[in-house]
Amino acid sequence: MKHFFWMLSALLLSGLPAYAGEPALNQPPAGFVALFNGTDLSGWWGASTEDPAKYLALPPEELAKKKQASLADIQKHWSVDKGELVNDGQGLYVTTDKNYGDFEMWVDYKTVAKADSGIYLRGIPQVQIWDYTKDGGKWNIGADKGSGGLWNNAPGAPGKDPLVLADKPFGEWNHVRIVMVGERVTVFLNDKLVVDHARLENYFARANPVPRTGPIQLQTHGGEIRWRNAFIHEIPPEEANQILRNGGPDKKPADDGFVSVFNGKDFTGWAGPVDNYEVVDGAIRCKPGKGGTIYTTEVFKDFVAQLEIRLPPAGNNGLAIRYPGQGDTAYTGMCELQVLDSEHPQYAKLDPRQYHGSVYGIVAAARGYLRETGQWNFQQVTVKGSTIRVELNGTRIVDADVSKVTQFMGNAAHPGKDRTEGHFGFAGHNDPVAFRDVRIKKL
Repeated sequence: MKHFFWMLSALLLSGLPAYAGEPALNQPPAGFVALFNGTDLSGWWGASTEDPAKYLALPPEELAKKKQASLADIQKHWSVDKGELVNDGQGLYVTTDKNYGDFEMWVDYKTVAKADSGIYLRGIPQVQIWDYTKDGGKWNIGADKGSGGLWNNAPGAPGKDPLVLADKPFGEWNHVRIVMVGERVTVFLNDKLVVDHARLENYFARANPVPRTGPIQLQTHGGEIRWRNAFIHEIPPEEANQILRNGGPDKKPADDGFVSVFNGKDFTGWAGPVDNYEVVDGAIRCKPGKGGTIYTTEVFKDFVAQLEIRLPPAGNNGLAIRYPGQGDTAYTGMCELQVLDSEHPQYAKLDPRQYHGSVYGIVAAARGYLRETGQWNFQQVTVKGSTIRVELNGTRIVDADVSKVTQFMGNAAHPGKDRTEGHFGFAGHNDPVAFRDVRIKKL
């Protein structure tokens, strides 16, 4: 008994969930719900390796027909045996009816020699599961490194290969823990870290980020695989922001080189029309009906900025990048990164280069990754030379070299585009947009 309590204490101190390996079968722990009920396939349908963006765009009645038509194949190749979800190695992959955004998932699996499987996240392949032995015949494509990697990422990309080989011998149950925030994925296999906060690439459209939401799929082919204890916890915004700020789950704030440029109390270290802004609950907020660009007195060359942004309905603001301290930062600075309630009806007909995260008038951002109006969004901006990268809530929405852009909105000149240094700031446009936890790391 003393040994049990020592093990439990060690798990809690490690920051990992206290997963004992043998919980009550298919009964979720606190904060989780079961994906598989242990008795039947309720809540699942069947899909293959297919772009979820296409079927999620179907009219509801057509998607319902697609799901219904898949069930015959699922019933042929999937079954439930003593609380275990079993696939014979063939057929479509079980796919959740519900779509998920940010989540933590636990699942156990047990497979056989030469089988190949995986877990699709929001319908995107995949957390790889396969035969890691030489006899499996796939050492030439990475099986020797073990399971758990994001195998469909590009060669050499972070996360493609697992950090360690953590598979258990055939006949034993493996435990997988997956944390996904935005496109950032962390994977633990048998309590060993195998993927550390890496981007999941969009297999179906490499130039685009993965969908904001989508289903979980259990992929199987080539041999029997059994699943049990499939649980999921949907991560709320505050928890997601903390994971992103810390660089992954279970990590504590570290001396990572970021320095706060806003003290949460007043405008010390800031210049410009600061009287048009106010500090409310530790956040900088533009006063309604006011605006102008406020900026750090410090000048930055190459840097990474992290901050949280909260938009009111139809809110409009911007991030001033390498601002000279005068003029409209969209033109006199390197750029303005748009801050906007993009989905508000009044903005339905904007130029694509005007929506949230866009390099204003120069480069369009991927849309659809803002949280609901009134929630805090986590944004990271990396400015290096002439390149700008914007990550919103863990998803990369801009990755561009502005020096190579030759076509601009309205054919307007951007004389400041090639600036190599300047201030960081906020370009208010009459709306009470708020910013907090503003940190910058010089590169």
